[in-house]
Amino acid sequence: MNKKMKLLCMTALIAGLLSACSTTTDPADAYKGETEQQIYMKGKTALQDKSYSEAVKRFEALDVQYPYGPDTENAQLYLIYAYYMKEDYSLAVAAADRFIRIHPTNPNVDYAYYLRGVSDYYQNMGIIEKVFAIDLATRDLSQIQKSYSDFNELVTRFPNSRYTPSAHQYMVYLRNVLADHELHVAEYYYNRRAYVAAANRAGGLVAHFQGAPSVVDGLVLMAKAYRKLGLTKLEQDTVSVLKYNYPNINVDYDSDYKL
Repeated sequence: MNKKMKLLCMTALIAGLLSACSTTTDPADAYKGETEQQIYMKGKTALQDKSYSEAVKRFEALDVQYPYGPDTENAQLYLIYAYYMKEDYSLAVAAADRFIRIHPTNPNVDYAYYLRGVSDYYQNMGIIEKVFAIDLATRDLSQIQKSYSDFNELVTRFPNSRYTPSAHQYMVYLRNVLADHELHVAEYYYNRRAYVAAANRAGGLVAHFQGAPSVVDGLVLMAKAYRKLGLTKLEQDTVSVLKYNYPNINVDYDSDYKL
């Protein structure tokens, strides 16, 4: 592509962006010819029709134009869901936080907690991760940890919520991801001959993530690290714990520990 064509393409792109910005309507000015009820009902219809962008616009307009209207509180809850379905996860989390703060006694506030947790979970995943089975344990887990905390708050505050069973399932999965992450870090240290760091990290995994599948590998790695360090008593104690809790695990004493 020559310089002239590149310049034309860039000009067209900028023009398109400016056009898009110029057509954006402020929520305070949107749907001025409609009543509060009309904006709300058409927003619900848009949501049912999976026209999530239109639903977002209507619920945002309702929130701005009629902040104390009889339907605005419900609209704010629907807005969280619309953001989530649009995959605007950061906006969904922000809307959920706001709803929880402003309407803590709303009978459906548990749904806001749930959507916040799910949005935080998916916020950590890019397009590739959604399509392919990417190991989340190898990524930055700040959002995963936040999502776990969100779900934990839901099940603690609302143990009888209809969303609690699903939240529990997410928590089990996320806990296993966090445990796998600890194992990856411990293996990283071990492979670089930082055996003290490897043993400590694996020990933390075993102590804080009991029941997670990677605990077995954590115990094996601890024993391997203690062997490298010449700490025979700690190695034997770790193997004893491994054999007691996982009697079907094969430990090869003649070379290295193997699962």
